[in-house]
Amino acid sequence: MWRNREIKLFFIAIGIVTMAGTAAAGFLLSIQSAGMVFMTSLLLALCSVFFTRWRYREIEKLSGYLRKISSGDVSLDLRDNHEGELSILKNDIYKVTLMLSESRSQLERDKLTLTDALSDISHQLKTPLTSMTVMADLLSDSSLEESKRAEFTGNIRVQLERIEWLVSSLLKLSKIDAGTIAFKKDRVPLRDLIDRAVQPVLIPMDIKEQTLIVNGTEDAAFTGDLRWTAEALINILKNCVEHTGDGGTISISYEENPLFTEISIADDGPGISKEDLPYIFRRFYKGKNAGDDSVGIGLAMAHSIITGQHGDLEVRSEKGDGTAFFIKFYNRNGQSE
Repeated sequence: MWRNREIKLFFIAIGIVTMAGTAAAGFLLSIQSAGMVFMTSLLLALCSVFFTRWRYREIEKLSGYLRKISSGDVSLDLRDNHEGELSILKNDIYKVTLMLSESRSQLERDKLTLTDALSDISHQLKTPLTSMTVMADLLSDSSLEESKRAEFTGNIRVQLERIEWLVSSLLKLSKIDAGTIAFKKDRVPLRDLIDRAVQPVLIPMDIKEQTLIVNGTEDAAFTGDLRWTAEALINILKNCVEHTGDGGTISISYEENPLFTEISIADDGPGISKEDLPYIFRRFYKGKNAGDDSVGIGLAMAHSIITGQHGDLEVRSEKGDGTAFFIKFYNRNGQSE
């Protein structure tokens, strides 16, 4: 405490005031008055010393608390329900400690998520790379039949396209997760959105002789990003085509009301089991009915795109009774920001 320059100056000032007051009292009044002034000033100085020492001890405790926080111990509780500046400071430090603790926990969760994601990506890339390596070795055989050479070359091209799609999808997902994509807020007619989304799945549906039914009011629209929302719908439609048998039906309906705009996409496939239903929007999750070529990323991307525009994506399914996806985009006057 006594190393503090301000404290030294404070008590020097007190000493000067005490001596001046004592001298003035002795000169103007009496020796007894001078003694009274001196004793009173001395007692006040002692009270100041004790009070200052107490505050320094409290500040020292706070310093020790902060040192423990800096070393990683964020479990200490320094809350104080009393009044005063020190109590306010303690409570503020405790609030900052809670924020640091939550940030640290979030960093740990993000680290685990990143580790799991890298593991999943490595697994997804390893399979086609291994397949291409084997086929490349076979192609190096000069005695290989031309039909087999053409078959292996075609398979390598398919695997390369799969890797390209996976990498492209992961880049899109990472941009969405990082918040670097600024979704547009245009007024988009739903008919234009549906037409754009169904184009990539028309050929696979034609091959499986599936029927597409589209119902909705012509003037229905929503506020959002046409290109990214179409990307979400394409992934949902691809999932429906994959899990609907030959000759099946996929239906799309849409409507707009004062509260929200809703799009439903349904198929008459085998449905999703209750065990898989809670996890189908989880990245790299593949249900029991997933195909061999399924990566488990399409629905996760659709969910990220729709929720990234403050929408909702819900799935309902019964085993053996098809699956239906429901997308809602809330109007500005129907949802508080």
